[in-house]
Amino acid sequence: MTATDRDRDDDGRAKQARPRDALGRPLPYDAVGVEPVSEEPLPPLETLDAARALLDDGRPFSAHEVLEARWKDCPEPERPLWQGLAQLCVGVTHARRGNPTGAQRLLDRATSHLTAYVGTGGPTYGLDLDEVLGRARHCVETAVPE
Repeated sequence: MTATDRDRDDDGRAKQARPRDALGRPLPYDAVGVEPVSEEPLPPLETLDAARALLDDGRPFSAHEVLEARWKDCPEPERPLWQGLAQLCVGVTHARRGNPTGAQRLLDRATSHLTAYVGTGGPTYGLDLDEVLGRARHCVETAVPE
């Protein structure tokens, strides 16, 4: 593969052609990685169900991808919610990869987005955002790097 022959679509966005491990790290092209998630956005409750299942399966990076798809397709007023949730998953990913500084930075950004969103009174789709933040903090603080 050359520098000009990268895994990109016609608009220059990265494609999921390269296999990845459970924490989203790229693997050699001939390796077997985790099943990629769809890049198509899901409705809110389906997004949350899919993200929860991926988190339960030890795949916070994939959960982030599911949430990010929703974030990029949601109504403008809901963007801080979905962005914050996606950032929490990236924070957990960093913690599990052994990057506590990156984990804390993402946790801080996510907290800012979610706190701002709570102030709007927008829908949370059954989430208790204080509980979600608390769980993410716990995951970041107690993560054992893989």
